Amino acid sequence: MNKQSFIRGTMILLAAGIINRIMGFIPRILLPRVIGAEGVGLYQLGYPFFLVLVTIISGGIPLAVAKLIAEAESEGRPDRSRSVLRTSLILSGTAGILFMGLCLIMAPWIMRHVLTDGRVYPAFITMSPMIFIVAISAVFRGYFQGKQNMIPSASSSILETLARILCQLWFAYIFLPLGIAYAAAGAMLGVVAGELVALLSLLWQFFLSRSREKGTPVGALPVPVIKETNGFVFSLRRILKIAIPVTGGRLVGSLSYLLESITTAQSLAIAGVATAVATAQYGALQGMIIPVLLLPGALTTSLATSLVPSLAEAKARGDTRMIHKRLHQSLKLALVTGAPFAVIMYVMAEPLCQLLYNNREIGGMLKTLAPFALFMYVQAPLQATLQALDKPGTALNNTLIGAIVKIGLILYLASKPALGIYGAIIAIIVNIIIVTLLHGFTVSKALHYRFPLADVIKITCGMIIMAGCASYLYHEVRLSASAAMHFTISAAAAFLLYLVLSVVTGLIDRYDIQRVPLLRRLFR
Repeated sequence: MNKQSFIRGTMILLAAGIINRIMGFIPRILLPRVIGAEGVGLYQLGYPFFLVLVTIISGGIPLAVAKLIAEAESEGRPDRSRSVLRTSLILSGTAGILFMGLCLIMAPWIMRHVLTDGRVYPAFITMSPMIFIVAISAVFRGYFQGKQNMIPSASSSILETLARILCQLWFAYIFLPLGIAYAAAGAMLGVVAGELVALLSLLWQFFLSRSREKGTPVGALPVPVIKETNGFVFSLRRILKIAIPVTGGRLVGSLSYLLESITTAQSLAIAGVATAVATAQYGALQGMIIPVLLLPGALTTSLATSLVPSLAEAKARGDTRMIHKRLHQSLKLALVTGAPFAVIMYVMAEPLCQLLYNNREIGGMLKTLAPFALFMYVQAPLQATLQALDKPGTALNNTLIGAIVKIGLILYLASKPALGIYGAIIAIIVNIIIVTLLHGFTVSKALHYRFPLADVIKITCGMIIMAGCASYLYHEVRLSASAAMHFTISAAAAFLLYLVLSVVTGLIDRYDIQRVPLLRRLFR
């Protein structure tokens, strides 16, 4: 099995992440045109329950598997790697079946007593098989990441996105004549199909890698089974020791998302917003605006995924210098690459929403959130660092504090008629800032690390100059008769200016460019 370096592994995941984010915008753009903002709202209202159940089952297991396998590989213990994989498969598979059944049984009660819109029921039932599928997929992703082989995770995610795009739009269109509720269920069924394709891809690549290691035909390989009870118990204890606090931290985030959907709908109802309108507003926020905001997150997710096994290996060697180096690389990449996206989303929010969703009115939501996007982009590497340093409990506490503040602010602000959905947006912003600052303070204290102030000043100045350029080109100069082309040229020119400024100020140098495989030959 091929092992990649930290940068190469990150670049592989980044390439897959960018492809997925770009392709993922196809249903994001087309789905609202098929089922409308109200249908997207029904889809989004049911999705947080799925996230909570999946987090309970496998929230910390992939990270635990990646960390333990990375340690075992560095110690030359393949037998321990196999034991970790077997144990985690049994644990996740059993939990997946149990919670899938629980989801089906509890669905009527949830519709009556928790959600404000009973039309979510078909989508809620449709998503239940995904719980088991994702639980198993997560284990194999953790296994490959622990081996520092990011290709299986990257390729399976691309296949998942392709299958999801085709099936989501197709099923939503097929079920639309039955009503908006069944159209939303069709969209959810497309997500299930995508996850199934991803699992099959991971299984194939796993058996293929094992056949190469053993030198036996793929079909001759048995499914991993438990052979030693003591080994199972030992691995189970080690997995749970890492997974439980990590799961707790992610569960806080998932529960926060669930409570956010519930409290936002109920607060908007208190503010006098009709149920259908509230569902549409929440669907626009979570199904249209947040995905745009998270587009640069393809990099931060890739960084966080590669960072955990890399830092775990460095920590096992006691290499503090390498830990500082990897952390600095991650934070710098997240800030430098996320900054221009934040500028475009702020300066050109309304035309961007018009271009993507044919809905200029929701641009105000994006413009309000955009200035705080950088906090979101550095949050993932910081949290991954805490987990790699065996401080998942601290990450849990930080996330919990932010979640409590967010839910409290949603209840207080979104129920005010003058604010409405913007009350929920303000609460989300406060949550992002609090959690990121707490993570940053904890990492800084634990590692005695300080991000260079000079880099922060350079990035800030670059953003200000880029914002002025983008605003001038779009509002003062007519570059094309086509609105879409005018937007594209203005944004591209502003991006180019930011890139030049980054090179001139030393934020990006020749060495950074040479890390990108496609550009390496041009800068030898």
